[in-house]
Amino acid sequence: MKVLITGGAGFIGSTVASACLDSGIEPVILDSLVTGRPEFTTGRHFYHGDIEDGALLDRILTEHPEIEATVHCAALIVVPESVSQPLRYWHANVAKTIALVEHLLRNRQRRLLFSSTAAMYGVGEDFAVDEESEIAPSSPYARTKAAVEAMLQDAAAATELRALSLRYFNPIGADPQLRTGLQTKRPSHLLGKLIEAAESGAQFQVTGTDWPTRDGTGIRDYIHVWDLAEAHVAALRRFDEVVDKDHYRVLNLGTGAGTTVREMIDAFEQVTGEPLRQRETVARLGDVAGAYTRSDRAQRVLDWRPRFGLADGIRDSLRWAEVRDTRLP
Repeated sequence: MKVLITGGAGFIGSTVASACLDSGIEPVILDSLVTGRPEFTTGRHFYHGDIEDGALLDRILTEHPEIEATVHCAALIVVPESVSQPLRYWHANVAKTIALVEHLLRNRQRRLLFSSTAAMYGVGEDFAVDEESEIAPSSPYARTKAAVEAMLQDAAAATELRALSLRYFNPIGADPQLRTGLQTKRPSHLLGKLIEAAESGAQFQVTGTDWPTRDGTGIRDYIHVWDLAEAHVAALRRFDEVVDKDHYRVLNLGTGAGTTVREMIDAFEQVTGEPLRQRETVARLGDVAGAYTRSDRAQRVLDWRPRFGLADGIRDSLRWAEVRDTRLP
């Protein structure tokens, strides 16, 4: 079995590709390398180009007729950047995905796994959500993901498309074999900022301390990226039974545990054995209180379980940070 992975030179896509290889699925990578890294494609079928390039998609699918599904990971994902550059995000995440779907359908490719986000949920008093929770995205990034989901649902109702939207919570960690990891030196997410502060000795900024959570800081559901990747493999293996008569389905991918910023700091200090200098500041543009999943639907329908804990994700992120510059010169 072969699978096309768009954005397969990025953090999530490359890890999904590694999990596919380990399970006997052959990945074919399409990436523009706007944020992805060519080093993450070594030893894999790789095409450098854009998902809206119809001629390139035609070539890939002609040269790899064994491709049975597409995992669509290509997207821009930085929330504060989406606030300042909304049109760039709408074009990259929505317009280009529409073009991709058109090219896939023209080539009679009907199975699509979409890399979506839990950031689109509205949050209730307990910060727990499931697949039926209110959709109320609070940033341009999240709105683009919600728009793509709506488009996929409409397309699945009217065409041969069958789509599964996997709503990620907050990926951390790296490929346990350290083949790939987070490709940016200064990531905007919490764990990346913690590692940066620990390496530099700078103060870590706790952005937002008056959210209505148990300690005033934001809350997230942190899932190890390898668990996330294994869920994609399970979804590929069970695609036709999971996406059956409805032609479109949504699954949350999280651990079911909410961790606040202060709790993440405590866990980070326990793993490293070193205290962090901290200071409190205002929330960033586009930030929300956060959420975690209360749904076990993905575990039931995919026969999949997260295997790694919060400390594992921190340790693997630290291990990757130690070797990153040698792997990504």
